[in-house]
Amino acid sequence: MASATELHAAEIHDARAVVPESLLYPLRFEPIYQYRLWGGRRFADLLTAPLPSGPVGEAWLLSDRNDHASQVADGPLKGQTIGQMLKEYPEQMMGKLAHRFQRFPLLLKFLDVHEMLSVQVHPTKANKNLLPAGETPKTEAWVVLQAGAQSRIDAGLKIGTTAASLRLALKNKTVVDLLAGFTPKPGDAIFCRAGTVHALGDVVVFEIQQNSDVTFRLHDWDHVDPKTGKPRALDVDKAIACIDFAKGPVGAVAPVVETTAPVERERLFDCEHFLLWRLRGESPFTVGAVDVPRVLVCIGGAGEVEHNGASYAMQKGDVVLLPAVIGVCSFRPRTAVNLLEIALPD
Repeated sequence: MASATELHAAEIHDARAVVPESLLYPLRFEPIYQYRLWGGRRFADLLTAPLPSGPVGEAWLLSDRNDHASQVADGPLKGQTIGQMLKEYPEQMMGKLAHRFQRFPLLLKFLDVHEMLSVQVHPTKANKNLLPAGETPKTEAWVVLQAGAQSRIDAGLKIGTTAASLRLALKNKTVVDLLAGFTPKPGDAIFCRAGTVHALGDVVVFEIQQNSDVTFRLHDWDHVDPKTGKPRALDVDKAIACIDFAKGPVGAVAPVVETTAPVERERLFDCEHFLLWRLRGESPFTVGAVDVPRVLVCIGGAGEVEHNGASYAMQKGDVVLLPAVIGVCSFRPRTAVNLLEIALPD
């Protein structure tokens, strides 16, 4: 027969298991602005949170990182970080994926690339020796939101480029001749696997990536950081060690249309790290899934997520995490809406 202490402990455990399900709700997070010397001021048209002074290159929308931890914007859990909630309510937040992840495995951002982003590459699984402790490889993808008159995306190297020819081009400052570039337009979606050389210019994009902050720069267009008065450091040897020279040029993906009514649902990305759909429509439609988390990012229009008899407003620029316990719920547009829905592979 169980002792009184054991019964009390069991009651506490049961309470902790039950309370979060009624406590959790669609969680909207505050953006975290990041100074970048190549940034601009175009987030003022995308986000409602006031911009700090100077060039703002990144808005981190969902970040489970110790240095920049996303906080819930409103409701009973306002101020809680995503990391705190994953630690306290792992099964309720992550469902059947809880055993796989100690932290949320994706980092979601908006980028305002006013000046050219450095020519860079991110490490792959084969480059574990170059990864700082606690970091992972970094596969990422972009959805273009705005494209200026000078917009450009470089993704991949021209066929035939070798480590030797790349080093020579870097020395001669002719690396642009080896980059596979194109002029993007709003709506383009580009998948950039780890090991792919890339750069961006004069665009605003949504970025989805593995939860890593490791970048190796090959070339930085002679930028000088006004905060230091010096050029930023390059990582040529590490970068070249990470490059997949067999990859070749990378272009925009072809969206896969899955449904047309009541919402147009296009699958843009489907890899071992994330899935992403673009949803466009004016009539109510469902979002979320059973026993797994989903993330919604509104990139146009406005509406409400409806759950458990309550409505949770979303407008352009908002990011909302649907904890696994919420399951499938309804999204009701107020105007024509353009929404991204993100999933983790099972």
